[in-house]
Amino acid sequence: MEFTEAVRRRRMVRSYDPTRPVPEASLEAVLSPGVRAPSAGFTQGISFLVLTQPQDLDAFWRAATDPDRTGRSESAWLRGMRTAPALVLVWTSREAYLDRYAEADKNRPDRDLATWSAPYWFVDAGMASMAILLAAVDAGLAACFFGVPPERTDRVRQTFCVPDDQISVGVISLGYPAPDERRAGSPTRRVRKPSQELIHRGHW
Repeated sequence: MEFTEAVRRRRMVRSYDPTRPVPEASLEAVLSPGVRAPSAGFTQGISFLVLTQPQDLDAFWRAATDPDRTGRSESAWLRGMRTAPALVLVWTSREAYLDRYAEADKNRPDRDLATWSAPYWFVDAGMASMAILLAAVDAGLAACFFGVPPERTDRVRQTFCVPDDQISVGVISLGYPAPDERRAGSPTRRVRKPSQELIHRGHW
């Protein structure tokens, strides 16, 4: 698939066909670009926790969601997202970047956060996530990026034995769209801004 076509077709899908698992070859094809995404200082501080087994998916949703949001009170969004046959949890390590930039060729031994123009541990995680989202389109899969509520992050960490230095950035759901899946979310309620409002040439 041409890159421009993948960009055009990419959207967040919130309901999946639970009868169609993600083939291992497709999963590898999606993860590979995420691993090869740009990395500040070639720190390679972004990690992925991949869940495909039913028991692991159930454990994630138990850890990541409020137990009171079940049954009739469960949102349509959550019911749809629970059908995803694969989840990729995106993690980053700030300490890995501070360690890398304290090395001689970067020369920031004081590890002062004020010297960073942006927290590149999050920048790199965003680039890796976008690479995965676009690769999913290329592989014929649907995907959605969403976050874990801050108050549930530690429970997710404990459930899957994630090291303490890892920061939860978000989760990418993967699968094939449900037969009755419809467009949803903010893009259905908000108009896309014209490019001339967002692209500035020569001056603002």
